[in-house]
Amino acid sequence: MRSAFFLLLLLGILPLWSEVRAQDPGIRGLGDRMGQMGGMPGRGGGRFRGMGAGTGDSLRRRDRMEDSITIFYRLLDSPTLFRLDSSVNEIDRRFPIRSDWIHLGNLGTAARPLAFTPRMKPGFDPGFHSLDIYAWTPEQARFYQTTRPYTDLNYLLGSRAEQIIELLHTQNIRPQWNIMVSYRMINAPGFFQNQISNHHNYALTSRYQSNNLRYTHFFSLTSNKLQVGENGGISESGNLLDDPVYKERYTLPTLIGGTNTFSANFFSAQIRTGNFYRNTPFFSRHQYDFGRKDSLVTDSTVIPLFFPQFRVEATLRHDRQQFGFRDARGDSTYYGPRYGWRWLQRYDTVDVQDNWEVLSGELALYQFPDPKNLHQFIRVSATMQSYQGVTTFFRPRFVNTSVRGEYRNRTRNKKWDLLADAEFYLTGFNQGDYHLQASLLRNLSKQQGALRLAFEQANRQPSFLFDARSSFHPMPFLFEAKKENLTRLFGELRLEKIGLELSGNYYLISQWAYWTKFNQAQQTAGLFNLIQLRAAKTWRLGKFWRWNAEVIWQQRIGAVPLNAIPFFTRHRIGYEGNLGFKNLQLATGLEIRYRSPYLADAYSPVLGQFFYQDSVSIQNTLPDISAYAHFRIRPFTAFVRAENLNTARDLNGFGFTRNNAVAPGYYLPGLQVRIGVFWRFVN
Repeated sequence: MRSAFFLLLLLGILPLWSEVRAQDPGIRGLGDRMGQMGGMPGRGGGRFRGMGAGTGDSLRRRDRMEDSITIFYRLLDSPTLFRLDSSVNEIDRRFPIRSDWIHLGNLGTAARPLAFTPRMKPGFDPGFHSLDIYAWTPEQARFYQTTRPYTDLNYLLGSRAEQIIELLHTQNIRPQWNIMVSYRMINAPGFFQNQISNHHNYALTSRYQSNNLRYTHFFSLTSNKLQVGENGGISESGNLLDDPVYKERYTLPTLIGGTNTFSANFFSAQIRTGNFYRNTPFFSRHQYDFGRKDSLVTDSTVIPLFFPQFRVEATLRHDRQQFGFRDARGDSTYYGPRYGWRWLQRYDTVDVQDNWEVLSGELALYQFPDPKNLHQFIRVSATMQSYQGVTTFFRPRFVNTSVRGEYRNRTRNKKWDLLADAEFYLTGFNQGDYHLQASLLRNLSKQQGALRLAFEQANRQPSFLFDARSSFHPMPFLFEAKKENLTRLFGELRLEKIGLELSGNYYLISQWAYWTKFNQAQQTAGLFNLIQLRAAKTWRLGKFWRWNAEVIWQQRIGAVPLNAIPFFTRHRIGYEGNLGFKNLQLATGLEIRYRSPYLADAYSPVLGQFFYQDSVSIQNTLPDISAYAHFRIRPFTAFVRAENLNTARDLNGFGFTRNNAVAPGYYLPGLQVRIGVFWRFVN
């Protein structure tokens, strides 16, 4: 039986590999994903020399000399230690786009979550978030600790030369000093004209702790170069998608970008029409603790310990941000009626940019009521931020000052987890902004699960994109944005024993700023509500067969210009086991995603924003269907997927041409075959 399985697996992979190779080779890398809907991170960190316990799967390898590797990482403002994820059931942990998100038809294009997720962070916001999911930030940076040098090499190849490559290396230069370097490239020429994406991410992190365990330094340098072509959508003159002449989707005419030849050369991705975003954050944090020294004596060693009672923390951050749209052959017949640019002549160059340089400094003080429980602390801080911008007609400059207070208490028995946090902006462009949040988590038991209740409220100035000084603002139309006020109530129940997760959000929002048409800004006058419910359940269909189901339902209350999909569901049905092989992890089956008919937001290429429209309804006759085989054999992991099987039909010959719509003028591609290979190396 085992020989037959590997023979079938090999025969299944080779044809898919041949098909992908025939469509041009590519490189495709992957990254794990952190966080769940409704999470509220806290702060803190441990004080110890050596390894600590954490959550998740771990990578642990023994050699003949009984030596071992232990590796874990922490996030910047989280007290939790995370171990490497070695599971193969869920592709979301390995792929940049989550399953509950949509993009405009090609990996790397503008993307957004299907579940309504308003921005509730106070303070200055440039306003460009359509490519955020592809960017790396200091808040997501991982600070590792490892006993041996460790390397990740990840490669993914997809149809039409879709490719990702991701490299990560981390090691402890000294027992108290770790560094990590990583790189990721996303390149996808796309199935439709002028949707090529070419993203590059770089990250360097370092965590150093002194020998006496009093001083700690966190450092990160991140760079994101995000480039994506914009085509304005497919021309809707006639039913071109059902015309056999356009069976090859790359020949479909698009509204902007002109006609280009297909190229799979990721070393010179020429994008004549598209968005070009760059962001380079530099982050440095120093911590010094005052407290009591101690030690732990074992049979062979003495492990020094330190219990802090008071901490001083200083943080410095510098960001360079560039947001631009460029069309080397702009067409007045497109930009004139949509953006009001009557001055534009045919094939003039369109070049719009907002550039920002941000310098911020924060001073924080911690007090630990229980020195042996660093998950309980009181933190107060003050922050000053300097902003210097360069737009078409202005050079805005201003300074924000803010204060923040936080209380966190995760009890030593790990049954209760309490968070209370408040932030207020005192002066500057964002004067009057504030953010309040409170969360209470009760762990029922390992077998039963957990219950969490949370409250969050934000009063914030809408993004600078709504400001008349922005290059992207629809001059001469003046729009003075008032502060948005958003309140969120959240509840979550996890019942591990029966594999059930239930959660819900209730939003109460006033003065909601939004875009209508292609560049017109509006703001709601009164209050409106939105209810959002989510349920996830795993059924056992046999010893190794599983049915994983997820449902999201949301409903707005009142006549408000907000498009929210009423219903979204995802199902994964398949085998999860090892077929009797000790070192094998296998997950294979079918994945089905269905989006109910709804009024979907349209997309403005120049602004990089999804905007409200109420005339075009998105309705797909079939759900998105994928077949997958994910497996892991010790340090080697592979993912083989055939996606969008639902697009098969006979259009003057068999093909995958029944494309599902995601926005007015934008469609998902036909059959996509993806093969991902992931190697972990221990030196």
